[in-house]
Amino acid sequence: MRRYRHNSSGLLRQFAVAVTLLMMAVTTYAEEDPAASQGPGSSAIAIVVHKDLPVDNLSLDDLRSIFLADQQFWPHRTRITLLVRAAQSEERTFILDRIYEMSEAQFRKYWIAKMFRAEVPRGPKIVLSAGMALDLVVAIPGSISFTRADSVTDSVKVVRIDGLLPGDPGYPLK
Repeated sequence: MRRYRHNSSGLLRQFAVAVTLLMMAVTTYAEEDPAASQGPGSSAIAIVVHKDLPVDNLSLDDLRSIFLADQQFWPHRTRITLLVRAAQSEERTFILDRIYEMSEAQFRKYWIAKMFRAEVPRGPKIVLSAGMALDLVVAIPGSISFTRADSVTDSVKVVRIDGLLPGDPGYPLK
């Protein structure tokens, strides 16, 4: 009779990768968002954080480092929680192009590889709408997300990128 050794850490890693693949493969449909029907060029993308987060300005390079999970903690040691819109949203496509500099397929592979190598405890949280992104930024103290500037409410803080706000000339996320 042959005995097989049970490698729980290997199985756990395989399970985590399988769950990640499944989550990324599921097609989701965003809630109806009136601003989304205006087209991608009608509003800049605002980077938003929890109001109590002591961050007011990020360079585009710092933002890229956060979104790539190369930086996983804010300077005051709070874990960064990245909230990313679901696939097929205009905002996500814009962010993939401007910040990640990746296609959707490259983005998925990037996060699967990061999690498989245990470089991050989890991938970004996927949100289905701008409203959901804003609600979660309010609810999760170390969170960061993006939304159309015309969707921003007073419940979150808009972060300057390279010293500029979404309405300023030269803002990099237009």
